[in-house]
Amino acid sequence: MTGSLLGTRPAAWAAAFLMGAGAAGALGGVAHAEDIDHLTAQQVADRSRDALLGAESLHVSSRGDLGKGTPSMSLDLAVDRHGNCNGSVDLGRSQGKVLIVKRGDDVWLKPDADFWKNQVPNGGSAFAAIVGDRYLKAPADSPRLRGLTKACDLNTFQKLVSDNANDDTGTLNKGPKTTIDGESVVPLTRMRGDMTLTVDVAATGKPYPLRLSLHGGDGTDAVVNLSDFDQPVPKNTPSPADSYDVSALLSRTSAPT
Repeated sequence: MTGSLLGTRPAAWAAAFLMGAGAAGALGGVAHAEDIDHLTAQQVADRSRDALLGAESLHVSSRGDLGKGTPSMSLDLAVDRHGNCNGSVDLGRSQGKVLIVKRGDDVWLKPDADFWKNQVPNGGSAFAAIVGDRYLKAPADSPRLRGLTKACDLNTFQKLVSDNANDDTGTLNKGPKTTIDGESVVPLTRMRGDMTLTVDVAATGKPYPLRLSLHGGDGTDAVVNLSDFDQPVPKNTPSPADSYDVSALLSRTSAPT
């Protein structure tokens, strides 16, 4: 078995997790204590950035298309600063879906039939028959999983926001309050060329960014929703009976007959 199953695709998953990166530049600076109604757009962004960087864990749900021919993908993960995660990634266009559990030094992956068929075309169906309805278990520090483990780590997303905090390209505007799923939010919008970046910031409680949206003329249409701040990532992991050691598959140089 080649490294295709756990090689380049996890890097794409990481990209899906970070599809809100373009909006990270809408956040930056130092928090203030004034009521959000009286803050400027930049001050709201400052508060939101600091709230996000202070989170110990969160739930991220992303979907959409980054344009320029990239596949539409979706992701649903609970992540924390310790690199733990639990959720799923859908590669879109019937290319496959994978359930993901990472806890401590181990990671478990459960590809569906479409994933085996499209991402492991040489022998995928045979390997799927071997694994059956079990999870593939692997060391979290495996080089083949580097992209995946980075996507599972909240620190990755927080560092991206921090690194882009001073990117003030385009004019930042503050819109009137609106609601998202019953939550009162203040939208911050920045235009960069033909790209519109929007961050919806919670108007009550901690000013967390609750939604990041990217829309552009190149076909970009992506949304990242953030929720469950500081809620623990589920600790349940697949049992040994429900796990299959990935090294047993990677040791095979060709699909079984």
